Amino acid sequence: MMRIGMVVGEASGDILGADLMRALTQRYPDAEFEGIGGERMLALGFNSFFPQDRLAVMGFIEPLKRLPELLKIRKTLRQHFLKNPPDVFIGIDSPDFNLPIEFTLKQAGIPTVHYVSPSVWAWRQGRIHKIKQSVDLMLTILPFEKKIYQDHDIPVCFVGHPLADEFSLQTDTQAARQALGLTADEVVLALLPGSRAGEVKMLAPLFFQTALQLQQSLQPGTRFIIPAANASRLEQIQQLYQQQCSITPELESLNVDIQLGGSQQVMAAADAVLMASGTTSLEAMLLKKPMVVSYRKDRFTAWLVRKLIKTPFISLPNLLAGEELVPEILQEQATPENLAAALQQYLHNPDQVAQLQQRFCDIHQILRQDAGRLATEAIDKLLVEKALS
Repeated sequence: MMRIGMVVGEASGDILGADLMRALTQRYPDAEFEGIGGERMLALGFNSFFPQDRLAVMGFIEPLKRLPELLKIRKTLRQHFLKNPPDVFIGIDSPDFNLPIEFTLKQAGIPTVHYVSPSVWAWRQGRIHKIKQSVDLMLTILPFEKKIYQDHDIPVCFVGHPLADEFSLQTDTQAARQALGLTADEVVLALLPGSRAGEVKMLAPLFFQTALQLQQSLQPGTRFIIPAANASRLEQIQQLYQQQCSITPELESLNVDIQLGGSQQVMAAADAVLMASGTTSLEAMLLKKPMVVSYRKDRFTAWLVRKLIKTPFISLPNLLAGEELVPEILQEQATPENLAAALQQYLHNPDQVAQLQQRFCDIHQILRQDAGRLATEAIDKLLVEKALS
């Protein structure tokens, strides 16, 4: 029987974790998985010691506020895996939480894998040395990351992204519209203000105001759909909408639908998407949807990020392309007027949209590597090498 420890700190990591569990189970049918996992992983029989969303923190301020709880969870995991050593430990993303666990377990002789490279190419490049001390194998989802680890003699495998395997190269927009009760000739815009409470608080009011700007300039009946990431975000977005309506009564005229889940179907049905920066931008790209990426953080975090970040882009489509394919409108530039103008560019320029969709298709094919299978083969090779050493 194979015992596999896994820790996932974000909803995006749950997608990777579930895909990897399925692939590992094909290789090791009796495998048992435990640690911290999300809903998709739980549905596959994962034993989670804590709710995954307890690790979903953003920025610099929120983790500090939650530091005692996070340290307690990490201590519990360390003690458990040292007392009950797994055959392999796999930390999925959340490097600030997972790498210290991996360091401890690697020193104890437990094979360690980290899935999703920390953004060492963008900021805190010195982390590469800590990664080398903590990780026996790095699995990357972006192709350009592989060379970074090869240059530092860290075993690495580029595996692509399971969503690229899951999504069709061609998106059936009309089928998505029919499923949502939308007509073919409606203008439909998807608004995705994030999956975490902090980012929704920052972005949802801004997105409401952007929708109002657009409604005043587009054809009557323009539809706005907001798919909440979970029940808590649904309640939060609904409350924020009511609060904003009391401040700006014109918002009550918006043709807006706030629903639970279904973000992929909503984006598939949309003419364009306005979203928070994050993994959702990858989903929108794989659906070949024109998008505008926005983000706001507290002033201190924004100031610190500007000092530390060494890359000109934050969205995955732009990072993968190495150029600005989609607008990134951040911080003080993130105004309803600027966001609405960027979305209107797509709605009024179909040739621009067609060119963008072709670029998205090219990147989709690069990421389509059968991620779970490649990751499992790399992990299996690592375990064989450890057993022989």
